[in-house]
Amino acid sequence: MKKLFLVLGFLAIGCSGGGSGATCPTNSTLTYDNFGRQFFATYCDRCHASGTRPALSTLALIRANSTAIDSESAAGPSAVNTAMPQGSTTVSEAARRQLGEWLACGAP
Repeated sequence: MKKLFLVLGFLAIGCSGGGSGATCPTNSTLTYDNFGRQFFATYCDRCHASGTRPALSTLALIRANSTAIDSESAAGPSAVNTAMPQGSTTVSEAARRQLGEWLACGAP
C-alpha cells in the first residue's frame, strides 16, 4: 500500500509541471561525481534522503525518478520549474539548467 502511494505521488508530481525540454549537448561534461551528488546533497537530501518521502538518496533512485525531478526542479528551453525544493532554499536558474542538462543526458 505504501508503494502505491509513492507511485501515485510521483505520478501527480510528473503531471503537475511541464518538462524542462532540456537536451543533452554532445559536449556535456556533467556527471554524478562533478554535479549530481553535490546538487542533491545541497538541495534535495534534507527531505528526500530519508525513506519517509520519495527517496532520492542514490543515483539509481534519481534516474528512476528523473522525469518527475525534471518537471519539478529543472530548467530548459520549455520551462523553468521551481516547485522543488520547498522551503527557504533557493536554486539558481543556472543550477536548474545544469540539472535539466544532466537529467537529459541520462544522469551519468
